[in-house]
Amino acid sequence: MATAALLGPLPTVFWRDPTDPPQRFYSMSRQIALDRREYYSILESTQKGDMDITPWLYWFVDCLGRAIDGAETVLDATLHRARVWQHAEKFPLNERQRRVIGRLLDNFQGRLTSGKYAKLAKCSSDTALRDIRSLMEYGILQQMPGGGRSTNYALVEPGHEVE
Repeated sequence: MATAALLGPLPTVFWRDPTDPPQRFYSMSRQIALDRREYYSILESTQKGDMDITPWLYWFVDCLGRAIDGAETVLDATLHRARVWQHAEKFPLNERQRRVIGRLLDNFQGRLTSGKYAKLAKCSSDTALRDIRSLMEYGILQQMPGGGRSTNYALVEPGHEVE
């Protein structure tokens, strides 16, 4: 009797269609581009030396580690984005609120104030404040410590208590 018949169908975790391209979640070419100066330096010293590639192999493995760490950072950001949108979808958000949440998730620089919200959403400051209050009620935004003219807001990590 064939082994496959004894085992039954293998889960897809253990078997892939060999015609499917392999999945990779890191980018060596991106990491080498970031480390371009070091890459050319180690390459040149390897070529001009006694052709011992050991230092280059050490550099390559370190570069691979940095590429994988970079992929982890990208994955964390992607998962954070997905969690925020999954939480936000539970509420009746208007287009302005969706636009601002999207901007906050796209590496927004600085602090979100009601004035910045109004500019991003292209609305009045009163409308911005109403939108912000709604987002705070929904647990999407939280007010950061401080107040008055320096009042600013940040996204809440879904699943974490609003302070």
